[in-house]
Amino acid sequence: MINRIRDIRKSKGLTLAEVAERCDPPTTAQTIGRLETGMRNLSLVWMNRIAEALNIEPDMLVKGDQAPHPQFVAKLTDKGAEPLNNPHDAILPTQLDSKLPLICVDIEVPQGEYRSGDQLWMRQLAPEDAPKCINRDVLVPRKGGRFAFGRLIDRKGQLVGILPPGAGQRQIVVDNPAWFAVAEMLVRKL
Repeated sequence: MINRIRDIRKSKGLTLAEVAERCDPPTTAQTIGRLETGMRNLSLVWMNRIAEALNIEPDMLVKGDQAPHPQFVAKLTDKGAEPLNNPHDAILPTQLDSKLPLICVDIEVPQGEYRSGDQLWMRQLAPEDAPKCINRDVLVPRKGGRFAFGRLIDRKGQLVGILPPGAGQRQIVVDNPAWFAVAEMLVRKL
């Protein structure tokens, strides 16, 4: 079985020692290194410990041989496209960043900077995290199973002001939303 511990650890900017320290109970950097390289067997217990340390789901640590994973193969610099010395697995940021739920909004009709066919991946946050969302695009639940979408422009107590994308739109005020979802990643087909 091939594991992705190294790719995920590096994508999070962590050292072997940092991952070892985050394990519960803590372990050594040497043990993490042996698990990464396959010199030590990756048991279910180790998968759970390392996944918890990396703040991901355990199944993300293993990959089958049958399906190739997306790879980072080049970087775009001021000199143009340059090859990477060591291509490595591309791990979606949405899989790594948090245990907070993800939701996706399908854009069917162009809205402001969004085009038809875009997918907007959003991270669901608690109401008290609203100050982190000011001046960012959010999705907010409203009464009756509806939603408000747009730029969070104001918050006063329990009231939030959302400015929908597109010209001539009026501010929507939502009273005491149960959660916020803030835009994290845009997927656009070429």
